[in-house]
Amino acid sequence: MAGQKNTSDIIEAYLRKLLEEAQVIEIKRADLASQFDVVPSQINYVIKTRFTASKGFDVESKRGGGGYIKIVKYQYSARHEFLTALYQKVPANLSSKAAHDIVQLLFDEKVLTEREGNLLLLVITDGAISPFTRGIMMKSIINRLDRDDEI
Repeated sequence: MAGQKNTSDIIEAYLRKLLEEAQVIEIKRADLASQFDVVPSQINYVIKTRFTASKGFDVESKRGGGGYIKIVKYQYSARHEFLTALYQKVPANLSSKAAHDIVQLLFDEKVLTEREGNLLLLVITDGAISPFTRGIMMKSIINRLDRDDEI
């Protein structure tokens, strides 16, 4: 029985195949549930656990009117390895000085323009922001910079 796939695996494979053909898909939850003869909550489970931001997906869900789910597979930037390594090194509590150093590094590596870097420094090094919040913000910024689409 080791080779058998469960229904969640089959639904995931189907959605991934659709995403290979188009970077953005919109599906009706009820239609997909009917197609695979499962309850709509099974579709929600697959989407929630297998199409997460950390796996490179944005998911938008709309309830009512049959409800639809929009899944976007984003492409990583050419600097994916650099940004992933940098993300992993950002501490939970990030000092203003360390945040400044990271922004400078992003500028030096040509990930940010001078204007973007200066605007980011204005916000990220503000004394009103706690080190914990600064760490969360920096990680969010790095994640967004790693996507290969326009902001």
